[in-house]
Amino acid sequence: MKLERLWESSPMNKSYDAVIIGGGIHGLATAYFLAKNHNITNVAVIERKHVGYGGSCRNTAIVRANQHTQKNINFYKEGLEMWPELMNELDFNMMFHNCGIMDLLHSEDDISVARNSVSTAQFCGVQSEILDQQQTKELVPELNLSEDITHPIIGSMYHAPGGILRHDGVTWGLAKGAASYGVHIHQQTEVLDIQVEKNKIIGVKTNQGNIKTPKVLICAGGYGNLMAHKLGIALPIHSLTIQACVTQPLKPFLNTIVASGAYWVYANQTLKGEIAAGAHMDPWPNYTTNTTPQYLQHLTQGLVEIMPCFKGIKYMRHWSGLADMTPDSAPIIDGNYPVNGLYMNVGWGYFGFKAGPVAGKYIAQYMANGSKPSVLENFSLKRFENFLSNGENPYAYAYGPNN
Repeated sequence: MKLERLWESSPMNKSYDAVIIGGGIHGLATAYFLAKNHNITNVAVIERKHVGYGGSCRNTAIVRANQHTQKNINFYKEGLEMWPELMNELDFNMMFHNCGIMDLLHSEDDISVARNSVSTAQFCGVQSEILDQQQTKELVPELNLSEDITHPIIGSMYHAPGGILRHDGVTWGLAKGAASYGVHIHQQTEVLDIQVEKNKIIGVKTNQGNIKTPKVLICAGGYGNLMAHKLGIALPIHSLTIQACVTQPLKPFLNTIVASGAYWVYANQTLKGEIAAGAHMDPWPNYTTNTTPQYLQHLTQGLVEIMPCFKGIKYMRHWSGLADMTPDSAPIIDGNYPVNGLYMNVGWGYFGFKAGPVAGKYIAQYMANGSKPSVLENFSLKRFENFLSNGENPYAYAYGPNN
C-alpha cells in the first residue's frame, strides 16, 4: 500500500491575507471556509506543536445540540447537521457515530431543569425528550436503579441526534481540505508577538520569521487568552485542566452516551469497543496537561455506582487538556474590537469540539467581508462589558480564583 501525505508542508511567505493562530478544529475550519466559500487562499495557519495537539484531540469527541437557550441551540443544531455534509465535501471519514446522549436525572430539581431544556430544544426543532425510570433502563440495561447509591437515578433526558466522532479524523480532514485550496499550514511554529500600528494589525512575529498581514484570528484554545495578553487585552477567561481516559476494548454493550451531572461523569463506547470517559475539571486555573490519581478515583467510583459492570475494567491510557472557561460558559467570537483586523474565537470551554465547523464557517464570513454575521452577535466580547450573560450557564458563578 502506498502511503501519501494528507497535506504537504509549505514555505513561509513574507505576507498573507490572513494569519490564523491555532491549528485545531476551529482554526482549520476557518481556513477551509475562507478558501472554499470566499476564495481567500493566501492564508497561514500557525501551530506551535502539530495539528490537533491541543483541545481538538484532547477530548471525548461528543457532539450535540441540546443547549440551554434558543440562540445557542440553533447555532449548535446547524453545527450538528454539518458533520455528514462536511465528510462528503472533504471525502474523509470522520467516523461520525449518531448514538444519542442520555443525561441522567437524580432529583426533582434535575427534572425541572430538564423540562425547560427539552421544551426549548423541541421549540427549535431539536429532538429531545424526558424518559422515565423504566424507559431509561430499557435504553441502557446496565444502569443501576437501586435506591442505595449516592444519587439514585429517577429518569433521564435523551437527545437522539447527538453522537461522537473521531477527533483526529476531524482535524486531519479539515487540514487536508484547507491545504487542497492552497492554505499554508505551519507546524512547530510559535507566535511570539502580534504586531499593531495605529490600532491596526500589521503582522505577527514567529520563531520562524516575521509575517505581514492585515488580519489575525486568535483561536488557540486554552492559550487564546495568553495570545490576547500580547496585545494588552484581558479576556474574561480562565483555563482549567480537564481529564479523560479510555478503557480496554470491550464487547459492545453501551449504545448511547451516558452522563450524570450529580456524579460529574460521562462515558461512551467507541467504535473500537473502548469506553471513553471523563469527569469534572480542576477547580483552579492552570496550564498543566498532567493527569492525577484523584481524578481517576473519582471517575471510577462514579461510573461503578451508575453501572456496576464497569467494576474491574482496566484503563489503557488517560490524558488531559485545557478548557478555556468564560463566566457564562459561552465562547467569545468577535472581530475588529478592540483592535482593527483582530478576530477572536476563544473561550469555548468544553463545548469547542461540538461547534468547530459551524464557528469556522461564520468567522470566515466575518473575516472575508468585515461584517459580523447576526448569528455571532450572541457571542460578542462586549456582552461582558454590558453585564449581558449569554445564558448558557444557568448558575451564578464564574470559573477561577475569584469565586
